[in-house]
Amino acid sequence: MSDPLLRLSGLTKAYPGVIANSDVSFDIHKGEVHALLGENGAGKSTLVKMIYGLVKPDSGTMTLNGAPFTPPAPRAARLSGVAMVFQHFSLFEALNVAENIALGMEDAPKQRDLAAKIKDVSHQYGLPLDPYMRVGDLSAGERQRVEIIRCLLQNPKILIMDEPTSVLTPQEVEILFKTLRQLKAEGTAILYISHKLEEIRSLCDTATILRLGKKVATCTPAETSAKELAEMMVGETLHVPERAAGEFGEVLLDVNGLSAPAPSEFGTALKNVCFTVRAGEILGIGGVAGNGQDELLGALSGEVRAPAGAVSLRGKDISRLGPQERRSLGVLAAPEERLGHAAVPDMSLTENAMLSGAIRKGLVSSGFLNWGKAKDFADEVIKAFDVRTPSASNAARSLSGGNLQKFVIGREVLQDPDVLVVNQPTWGVDASAAAAIRQSLMDLAEKGAALVVISQDLDELMEISDHFAALNEGRLSATRPIQGLSVEEIGLMMGGVHDHSGANLEGAA
Repeated sequence: MSDPLLRLSGLTKAYPGVIANSDVSFDIHKGEVHALLGENGAGKSTLVKMIYGLVKPDSGTMTLNGAPFTPPAPRAARLSGVAMVFQHFSLFEALNVAENIALGMEDAPKQRDLAAKIKDVSHQYGLPLDPYMRVGDLSAGERQRVEIIRCLLQNPKILIMDEPTSVLTPQEVEILFKTLRQLKAEGTAILYISHKLEEIRSLCDTATILRLGKKVATCTPAETSAKELAEMMVGETLHVPERAAGEFGEVLLDVNGLSAPAPSEFGTALKNVCFTVRAGEILGIGGVAGNGQDELLGALSGEVRAPAGAVSLRGKDISRLGPQERRSLGVLAAPEERLGHAAVPDMSLTENAMLSGAIRKGLVSSGFLNWGKAKDFADEVIKAFDVRTPSASNAARSLSGGNLQKFVIGREVLQDPDVLVVNQPTWGVDASAAAAIRQSLMDLAEKGAALVVISQDLDELMEISDHFAALNEGRLSATRPIQGLSVEEIGLMMGGVHDHSGANLEGAA
């Protein structure tokens, strides 16, 4: 094998109370797609930040093309040929594509010349973009193209990609993979971070696995099963969620003609959303980010009041009721944004347990808050969902993202809801915790609850759902049984290729 393009030797980085990376060493070669795997907190983000010049290592060395590589800032990394597409886009919605790309360039050409270059490069790599489109009007997949084209205009030697498919339909994933394979053939090295292990097996040549800041394995993904990859990441045998087949009961949640205006200029209006969920049923709702998921959860939880008759529980109209009134009737929700929406950052876990569980757990008596019972409830959630925290008195913001997610989901599940609506239940959670959360949702359905699970993780929805529907620009497709539904059909539904009955899918496919 040829000499490595990038060599990492003994990289170590520590923060107060935690070692983010400890003696990490591996090579990346020209024209190689190299996966970087690990659960949350494994050290992946710190490692790529050192490569990109955002963080300085405490010890260890890097070489690029055989020369010492010590970028003091991202600008230096970019000038050396290292580009990065972050998971969360850094784009200004009010500016157009060319204006956004110009902001990330050292010496941006005139906009007319830049626009021509964007058109050329975007078509060359199969990611066509209109340089004059306003970013706020682009889909999530198109916004990712802006970030990728911004990088490709730098002619990078190494392209770092952090969870690049989390906002894409299956069809968009195929387009992206075609582009990445083209870059690989041209000699570009790609460092690829993703939790979607089947994608890793399909795309990547090599995988380096981190656990608790240390490199624990290197393997060839195509020769390793997804289960083996996951178990290397977490260091234990994974439990596969299971659910006994059963009959569905009465209709608990009936949504009929639900429409709501967009909450902001860049929000999404809900347009005539209709579906029912029965006792014991899990309805999975998929869709690319920004197609009305947050707005739907708000309308179902009571945070956004719906038109009369739009939302019913056991045949009773609850459209005009607020969140606490709906909670008292058994309709609970766990939103996507865990810190700031699902939990108050500076409040303790006990206080956050009180906020959500006051009514259904009987934490208030004659107008007085029973903090002892609230702490008991918080402790119950911590124990049942293996939330890693010193105590229930710790602030929500002190928990890692994955542990706070376990607390948020556990807090709702342990209130025994009749209807539970969750958005992105396992977002940012490691493989073993994700399996535990999915199992808890399936157990809740087995007890007779009706669940609406909104997720961008199609594997997750196909694993736990009974029926599936897709959100696209605020419209919901007809629901279809998950059994026999192909990933291609799901992708078409997410892209809006359906009519109300779903009958167009076969012809479109």
